[in-house]
Amino acid sequence: MNPGSDKHSHAMLFIRIPVGFHLIYGVVDNVVSWERMLEFRDFLDGHHFPLPLFCAVVSVYAQLLCGMMYILGVWIRVAAAIMIFNFAVALIGVHIGDAYRPAFPAIIILCNSVVLLLLGSGRLSLRPTRH
Repeated sequence: MNPGSDKHSHAMLFIRIPVGFHLIYGVVDNVVSWERMLEFRDFLDGHHFPLPLFCAVVSVYAQLLCGMMYILGVWIRVAAAIMIFNFAVALIGVHIGDAYRPAFPAIIILCNSVVLLLLGSGRLSLRPTRH
């Protein structure tokens, strides 16, 4: 076994847990309140997204489920691919004209999702990455 692999496994927790928590934290209000979901729909409509209610619901539940998958370390590459798509769309569709600071959370989630796609969850997960 590669001596660096244990460090890799432990290090992946420092990506998976805070990013997964942030994904869940960022959408839980939309999950528990239809009014908040409609506000998100209106936000997307204001940015000229097609089918804004559909996009809002899909994005919210994708972030919720992928956040849980990140924390647990299950189907991590699938979750990462979904979040790469979601946050690439967010950066292009919403944050393209923003200053750096407002776009930063989306940038960080996108970058961390790329790392998770490439490296997997590590051994400290419910479904460890096979090397």
